[in-house]
Amino acid sequence: MKVFVTGGAGFIGSHLAHRLIERGDQVIVLDDLSTGSMDNIAGLVGRPGFEYRIGSAIDQPLVTELADRCDVTVHLAAAVGVRLIVEKPVHTIETNVGATECVLAAAAKKQKPVLVASTSEVYGKGSKVPFSEGDDLTLGPTSHSRWAYACSKALDEWLALAYWREKGVPVIIARFFNTVGPRQTGRYGMVLPSFAAQAIRNEPITVYGTGEQSRCFGHVGDAVESVLRLLEAPAAVGQVFNIGNDEEVTILDLAKRVREAANSSSEIRFVPYSEAYAEGFEDMMRRVPDVAKLEQAVGYRPRTPLATIIADVVADQRARLAGRA
Repeated sequence: MKVFVTGGAGFIGSHLAHRLIERGDQVIVLDDLSTGSMDNIAGLVGRPGFEYRIGSAIDQPLVTELADRCDVTVHLAAAVGVRLIVEKPVHTIETNVGATECVLAAAAKKQKPVLVASTSEVYGKGSKVPFSEGDDLTLGPTSHSRWAYACSKALDEWLALAYWREKGVPVIIARFFNTVGPRQTGRYGMVLPSFAAQAIRNEPITVYGTGEQSRCFGHVGDAVESVLRLLEAPAAVGQVFNIGNDEEVTILDLAKRVREAANSSSEIRFVPYSEAYAEGFEDMMRRVPDVAKLEQAVGYRPRTPLATIIADVVADQRARLAGRA
């Protein structure tokens, strides 16, 4: 199989590319390196079956050329991270919607399959836990840029499903819940690598809000396995799937567990959202995925324990710090 991966030098994309090459597939990666890094795919450069292009997923001629050369597209290119989204809402909306439109238009020319990456953010202010794929979506006001990402990804989903229904493009939508692991950075507000880096340096671990908000963290290896299985499941076409671990933890407890795993003396410091982001920033108290639909469709669900995930991230951040030193 020959796979076109947009955002392939990013966190999830690079793990997917490595896995595909290791199992003997061919891969073309496209990334503009705005949030991705060549370091993530350095081990693939020069290997048989691997090709990369530095460019934008909103470059229609380029996207069409690369999609046409492949059997399937995995569309991961997007604006990522709460901080980037709050600070650059125009970039968020244009990147997410524009790139998805380019990818779908390219795939429609020859009815090529596409897996579109979405996010648990689309559930917005939903309070019915766990979140199921058929739940209503409840977003905040347009005056808060916090919701630009959620809205843009929801529009991506509607657009993808419209291409399936109207133009017959085989699409699959994957809603990722807090995917973490090696190669992820805290640069754009990703909480677990940020905590790990602070703990390793014995700096204060900064917890936004009260820390009582809870999340579920899934290992990137589990996310990649889920994607690969969905691509091979004919019944997944035209469907939306949650991809995540349902082991729930409060952010405060996460900070304590990271501190312990890093053998750190860091204090835990609470920072108001208004100081961290902007006045009026809203967060959700709980975000837990229902992964029954995924398991039924592909016979698999993410199960890597949180303790293992934390150990992997701490080890990765320690190696990064040693490399810089």
